[in-house]
Amino acid sequence: MSVDARFDESIHAPTRLRLCALLLATGTAEFSSIASLLELSEATLSKTIRNLADLGYVQTSKQASAARDDARRTTTVALTPRGSAATDGHLAALREIAAPPGSH
Repeated sequence: MSVDARFDESIHAPTRLRLCALLLATGTAEFSSIASLLELSEATLSKTIRNLADLGYVQTSKQASAARDDARRTTTVALTPRGSAATDGHLAALREIAAPPGSH
């Protein structure tokens, strides 16, 4: 399937791009795992997820964790189809920008 290269200012910021790329590769990930993998504070990650959710690029879900003895729930984050398409298009645009002259 061909991807339309489209630079997306909304996800170009490094934290947003790293999160989208991670989710593109993994499908879904738990909030705490994302914070650890990307070395982000919970506050920064929460704000990033909220911004991407407002754009319709990610969705979150909360569920009980079998690994916990208390009532706290875990949050899972996933790209939406719109977010996947935007990330694919943005990465394609970055590849075009980085390609040597005359290689298009």
